[in-house]
Parts: sequence; structure tokens; C-alpha cells
Amino acid sequence: MGAFIKRMGVPTFIVAVFLIIILVSAFALGLSVPVLISDALRRVGMNGLLVLAMVPAIKSGTGPNFALPIGIVGGLFALVCCMELDIMGFQLLLFSSLLAIVICVLMGWVYGKLLNAVKGAEMTIATYTGFSIVALFAILWLTVPFSNKKMGWMLGKGLRETIQMDAFKADEIISRIGMFNIGGTKEVVDGVVTYTGGVTIPTGILLLFLLGCLLVSLFFKTKTGIAIYAGGVNPRFAQASGLDTNRYRVIANIISTVLAGLGIIVYSQGWGYGQLYSAPLNMAFPAVAGVLIGGATASKATCVHVVIGVCLFQGLLTSAMPVSNLLFPGTDLPEIMRMIIQNGVILYALTQVKGGGR
Repeated sequence: MGAFIKRMGVPTFIVAVFLIIILVSAFALGLSVPVLISDALRRVGMNGLLVLAMVPAIKSGTGPNFALPIGIVGGLFALVCCMELDIMGFQLLLFSSLLAIVICVLMGWVYGKLLNAVKGAEMTIATYTGFSIVALFAILWLTVPFSNKKMGWMLGKGLRETIQMDAFKADEIISRIGMFNIGGTKEVVDGVVTYTGGVTIPTGILLLFLLGCLLVSLFFKTKTGIAIYAGGVNPRFAQASGLDTNRYRVIANIISTVLAGLGIIVYSQGWGYGQLYSAPLNMAFPAVAGVLIGGATASKATCVHVVIGVCLFQGLLTSAMPVSNLLFPGTDLPEIMRMIIQNGVILYALTQVKGGGR
């Protein structure tokens, strides 16, 4: 049993057991387990690309990307720029994703150059860089002269803190592609399909997440991907072999930043809101915790770790809240539990030189 836990990874094992206990407790308390599973699957798709953004950064040797807000604000800026032009529906997501790629490539290049200048302190620098970029864009959201009334305050200038995606007909449009239900009833209201009971599978957003994992896996089988991984595992050997490790570190962080930019667009359409100002401030921590729960370490990560981690972490957060609300009504225990699990896993993983990854 000890060997199995070590191979699986201590955080992965603990969270998996805890999730099973929570689901059994939910069933015993009379909660609808299918509804909890449906919500968990939706959140897996929403957060998948943000967690996947950790893989290139970890493989390059710079550690978990605590500067994920750099890509997130880049994606949000692309999104509001396309909203300003009143682009609707799928076109909004398509054009904002293309613009986000351009913006995030530039931001990721600058960030990669910064990391090359501070080797050995990447994770510390990354955290404060992420905080700083969020503060900078908080000023930007107030000063950029956007004029679309769907985004601005009723009085004064600047963008609202929360922008509704349904105002641009982009609310859950990816999630609804191929959506189906197991064991529930189907209803159609104003052309919108909803399900009551059973397990709802948001096929579109899950397939998008798995497609992202597949593309990242294939990329790291290419010459460039192998060079990035080699530079992360043994930089001196890679340099002795003639590889420009600094260049490959920059490429890896560009990919990570682009994935974060695309991830926040997918997240926003799934959540139904685009959240600005301080909302992106701490979004890196759940993403880091997700990949670490999956069995990754500060120096080793794969797409398998991402899939396992995001399923366990989001499943736990989704089911723990209603259960704890029934057991401890009127308390903030769900949020306290989330912070303990999230930051505890990060702390454990960062203290393990050779963690329990696969």
C-alpha cells in the first residue's frame, strides 16, 4: 500500500480518498450526486486550459507558472476589445482567441526574457509579476476609452468589474456543443436546451480541453518540445549539447502564456461572465494546485497529471461546499477548506525535490 501511495503521489491519494468520502456523505445527506458530478464536469472543462498552461513552464525548468495572470489579463483584454466592436456569439470567441494569441505571444516573450534574467528565483519573481500585471491592468480597465454600453458603468468612465457574456450571445456556447444527459429529463425553453436531474455531460468544453492536452503532448514529442524538456531536466548537459536553453525557456513560457489567455476566454464563456480588475489576482494558485494534485512536481509534469488533477480538485471543491453547508450551516467552512487544500498541496509539492509524480 505504501508503494502504491508513493507511486500515485501523496496529495493525489489524499484528495482522491477525501473526494470519495465527500460523495458518500453527499449521498447519505440526500444531496443529488448526479447534479454534483454534472457541475464538477462543467468546472473541469472551464479550468482545464488554465491548468494545462502549467505543463510547458514546468517542463522548461522554470517551475509552476505563478505568473498565470499575465496570460489571463492578455486574454481578457482581447475579449473586451472584440466586445467593443460588438462581435457576437462564436465569432466573439474566435476573434478574441486569435487576438489573445497575438497579445499573449508578446507578453510571454517579455516574461520569458525576465525569467532568463532571474534564474534560480523564477517562482518568487513570477508571483509578484502576476500581481503587478493585474494592478497595472486595473488602471487600464478604467482609462482605456471603451464606449460599448454593455461593458461600461452606468455613470462615469471605465469598464464594469463583471461583464455578462449573454449580452454578447456567448454564454456557454462551447459547453452546449454536443451536450447530452444521462438519467434526466430534457426541456427546451426559448430554444435553449436544459436538463433536469441526471448527469449532464458538457461535451464541447470537455473535448476542447482534451484537444488542448493532445496538442501539448504532441508538441513535446517534436524537436523543439524535446529540447525544452532537455533544458529543464539538465540545463548544463543541454548547453553542452549545443542547445540554446534560454531560447527554449522563452518559447515554453510563451506557450504557457498563450494557453492562459485562451483558457480565460473558455472560462469566461463557461462561467457566463468576464471578470476584470482583481478577479485574476489569485487564479494561478488553483491552477498550480490542480496540476500538483494530479501527481506533478515542481520539476515534472505531463498532461496526465493535468487531467487527473483538475478532475480531483474541481470535483472536491464542487462537492465539498454543499456537504459542508448542510453539516455546518452558517459558516465559511467551504472557503476555509478550499484554501487549506489548495495552499497545502502547493506547499507540500514545492518541498519535495523528487515528489511522488508518475
